[in-house]
Amino acid sequence: MADAATASTMRPRGASAPSWTARPRYAPSDIPVLLWRERWLMAGVFAAIFVPLLLIAALALKPTYPAYASVLVRLGQEYVYEPRAGDAGRGAVPEPDQLIQAETEILGSEALKRRVIDKIGVAKIDPKAAAKYEKADAAERRKIIGSVVRGFEQDLSIETAPDTPVIRVGFEHKNPELAALMLNTLLEEYLVYRRNVLIDPTSPVIEQQRIIFQQRLADADQAYQDFLVNNRIGDFVAEKASLSQLQAQIEQQKLQTEAQLQERTARLAALQAQLGQVAAEVGLYRDLNTAASDKLAQLKVQREDLLSRYKPDARPVQDLDLQIAQLEQAMAQGRTTADGARRFGVNPVRQTVETDRIQAAAEVAALQRSLQTLNEQLQQVMDRRLRLAALEPRFQALSLDRDVLMANVRDFSVKEEQSRAAQDIASRTNDNIRIVQRAAVPTKGTSLKRPLAVLALLFAGFTALCAGLLRGFLRPGLPTPQSASRTLGLPVLGAASLKPVR
Repeated sequence: MADAATASTMRPRGASAPSWTARPRYAPSDIPVLLWRERWLMAGVFAAIFVPLLLIAALALKPTYPAYASVLVRLGQEYVYEPRAGDAGRGAVPEPDQLIQAETEILGSEALKRRVIDKIGVAKIDPKAAAKYEKADAAERRKIIGSVVRGFEQDLSIETAPDTPVIRVGFEHKNPELAALMLNTLLEEYLVYRRNVLIDPTSPVIEQQRIIFQQRLADADQAYQDFLVNNRIGDFVAEKASLSQLQAQIEQQKLQTEAQLQERTARLAALQAQLGQVAAEVGLYRDLNTAASDKLAQLKVQREDLLSRYKPDARPVQDLDLQIAQLEQAMAQGRTTADGARRFGVNPVRQTVETDRIQAAAEVAALQRSLQTLNEQLQQVMDRRLRLAALEPRFQALSLDRDVLMANVRDFSVKEEQSRAAQDIASRTNDNIRIVQRAAVPTKGTSLKRPLAVLALLFAGFTALCAGLLRGFLRPGLPTPQSASRTLGLPVLGAASLKPVR
């Protein structure tokens, strides 16, 4: 019908072309007519593209079998920050998303894939590459292994979800048993490989640092001991404290001695003053003259004797009474009293005062000597303290270096043991990593035949459509009366189908 309605004329052979060269003007309604005219060309292009692609999809693409596994990741000791020196930031842990990202990177690392390939073997994974691998040199073998690793990476998928501590791992292969084997081997090698990555391999470094600090500590100890020996110090701190205490004791004794000296000096002065007031000699005793009393007693005895022979008025008795009376009167008047013998000696009071004075003088001399000795001792103690004060900065520096080095040696020893214990524990367990699901041998495969057939169909149809439109636009003539009217600007009064001249 489109051919019958065309405004183009079929010229006989040898006829000249029309002289007008107007450019055809098309409308959307002309497109179906153009495509219908080129239907056989479009069918040929479609068949030439779609059939080969369909054959390739049917013959080349084989089904692959996906195996799946999942891993639960929790916070472990290897993620807890332990500073190598000091305690700044101790115990810091990463965020859960950072933890999952780190484990994902380890799980998808190239080194881990190479470990899996080495364990399973190239021959089992890719027999074609294995044949080349046996005959290749070292450089070629590295290339072959690299290509196998790239193929492994293309078939491996690792998926995570936000706020979910689970990593899902998938692997596709044409051999279902090999897909499960490679994925399970990947998980097993991952548990081993992550220890080498995450466990801090600093024990040798810590041990070397500890040895260095121990050597420095030995040098510091030697310098400390030389300092004490050269300055004749047993224990600097104890000696400084003992000197301070000794100085206090000496000062106290000095005050007591000065007080005693003042007391003894005053006593000595008093004794010397008293000594000038006391006589050197004193009378010890004197004898009394008793001749009158003896005479009187004798006369009285005689009278009594006469009375035994005479009467009281007898002359002898009266004479004797007269003598007695006269003697008594003389005694009463003191005419018969006379000094007897006297004896003089050393004054005991002066002797006592002199003894006390000598003793006080000796005590004063002793206290003066004691005070002088205390002053000398106090000066020696002060000189020793001043010397220790001058040596104290050097001692403090040596002690500080020694204490710091001892603390460092202790800290690094503890860290070394902790690191060794952590490595031993981590080498035997992965408590924070649990394999939730191991890969099972897949029974259902997936293939790209249907998607490729759809894509081939679409591509072939699009290419045929483009070829038809191109051929229709390039063909001379006007496809429809409407196109002729738009192009020539003249109304078309009628259209008749023409047959080509035979």
